[in-house]
Amino acid sequence: MTDKGTIGILTGGGDVPGLNPAIRAVTIRARREGYRVIGIRRGWAGLVDMVRDQKANNSHCYMELTENIVNRAGRTGGTFLHSSRTRPSPLTYTNVPPHLREHYTETINDLTPEVLKNLEFIGIDVLIPIGGDDTLSYGQRLHEEGVNVVAIPKTMDNDVPGTDYCIGFSTCVTRTIEMTHALRTCAGSHERFLVLEVFGRYAGFTALLPTMAGAADRCVIPEHPFDIELLTAMMTEDRNRHPSNYSVVLVSEGATMAHHDDMSFEGEEVDQYGHKKLGGIGDQVAQQLKDLSPKYNNGRRVNVVNQRLGYLVRSGDPDALDSIVPMAFGNMALDLVLQNQFGRLVSIHQGNYDSVPLERLSGEKKIVSVGKYYNTERLRPRYDTFVGRPLFIMTSDT
Repeated sequence: MTDKGTIGILTGGGDVPGLNPAIRAVTIRARREGYRVIGIRRGWAGLVDMVRDQKANNSHCYMELTENIVNRAGRTGGTFLHSSRTRPSPLTYTNVPPHLREHYTETINDLTPEVLKNLEFIGIDVLIPIGGDDTLSYGQRLHEEGVNVVAIPKTMDNDVPGTDYCIGFSTCVTRTIEMTHALRTCAGSHERFLVLEVFGRYAGFTALLPTMAGAADRCVIPEHPFDIELLTAMMTEDRNRHPSNYSVVLVSEGATMAHHDDMSFEGEEVDQYGHKKLGGIGDQVAQQLKDLSPKYNNGRRVNVVNQRLGYLVRSGDPDALDSIVPMAFGNMALDLVLQNQFGRLVSIHQGNYDSVPLERLSGEKKIVSVGKYYNTERLRPRYDTFVGRPLFIMTSDT
């Protein structure tokens, strides 16, 4: 029975393990409650590129979801609906679909009117976007335009405001710990510094948690510009103390050195949310550690193993938590739909599942509280803040 209406699901932004379990949870619960379910493909791009003609082939934009379809994908990583970083507002002219270019001729265009018409064209009654704050902020815009929206947070940076936890974070931390431990053999064999660049544009959770778990000796995070001389001194101290003469630092991609305000980018190109692609701070840290090491190592240079973990931590299957939380989030989203509570973001706060208004997305960014959780003099986590904290310790400050 699918007589209650139609629910649309989409995934936007970077892929993470846990998206397919979330899609599966929403679809199975929704269909059993009497809803038809449509998977919108390639994030917001699917609602931009659609042609409103019953004879048109829109299979690249949306598909009907059944239990058989989602059961096949539900235990795998990534998103079988595909993803994009498209934002319908604003959209550059080069990204306007050919069939709309005579109507949208500006350098920057707002295609929200087309998105609203396309939602009506395929009969969407409720929209469930799954994404980070960029993807979900446009979901908030659609809610303000009158669309029934229930949002699910996803990002391995774990920086969506209003929730302690975002889908993908646990797998990211798990993979970072595993890969750091694996690379120790290389660093130890050659008695080197090990520098690993990890995700984290504005928030340092993905560097701080693995370090707290013992994966690294030091970490540098976006919330605190670091002194490279201090880092070199600390790393040399750690190396000299270790029986195999090596030490490890995790470097958030958004970290900056003291007296250097700018983040490190791979190039000048920006995505549709205005973000340049981060990358390169790990290379800079590695080179400066090598150059400065003689000053702190009795005149002898220490070489470096330098690795950017990048997509390795967001690929593959979800871990246990990123299989369980998406299931809960998907069912919570359906609870809100059944209760006619829209404009909500499903969330976790202090270890409890809940939901908050979508307006929380436009508030302050969710970042590490440096005073509580980061020792700026030792460039590593504080270890005296556990009592009364939730599972992931510092992620409750939203």
